[in-house]
Amino acid sequence: MQIRSNDIQPMQPIPASFAFGKPGPAGEPCVLSDNRNPHLAWSDVPEATRSFVLACIDTDVPTVGDDVNQAGREVPADLPRTEFTHWLMANIPVDFRELGAGSCSDGVVARGKREPFGPPGSRQGLNDYTGWFAGDADMAGDYLGYDGPCPPWNDALVHHYHFRVYALDVPALDLPERFTLADVRRAMAGHVLAEAALTGTYTLNPSLRNDVTGR
Repeated sequence: MQIRSNDIQPMQPIPASFAFGKPGPAGEPCVLSDNRNPHLAWSDVPEATRSFVLACIDTDVPTVGDDVNQAGREVPADLPRTEFTHWLMANIPVDFRELGAGSCSDGVVARGKREPFGPPGSRQGLNDYTGWFAGDADMAGDYLGYDGPCPPWNDALVHHYHFRVYALDVPALDLPERFTLADVRRAMAGHVLAEAALTGTYTLNPSLRNDVTGR
């Protein structure tokens, strides 16, 4: 099974148009970006496949937030890391193999997208901005579908974003109404025929951006 993108090259920086946050034009460490989902296409699918699951996970999120986005401080690269879900889509029909850039997300929606676009019959789960903004009166809500990278602008570690497609032997997963990555992993256990992943990187740290983008 293979996955590719017209917008993201393996282990290369993700363009800012596909991120939730980007450096500001006047030197701000972070402003809202275009938040478009990237193009994705997958192929070489097992014959027994009956549906797909798509996920995008950042595996480099700090486990301790004391230094996150704090001026004059840095999130150390050796801090233990955890996962952050940026996109979760289940029950993608077996004959659907490609998503266009910006087709499922185009812009930041305060309090989260209510009905993000997806292939007919598919369902999109909660991403982890739901928890991140839970205490913010202006932004709190259920964040469904794709919301792109916005790592701490003072993180000494470049973040890695894993876009992964799973081919399943069932046409649909039994999931709760507000489902999460943990729900999907439980539901698809024992049903995965194949999977493919594409990993891109992203950072808002000015010194690291100079290193990885040449700017």
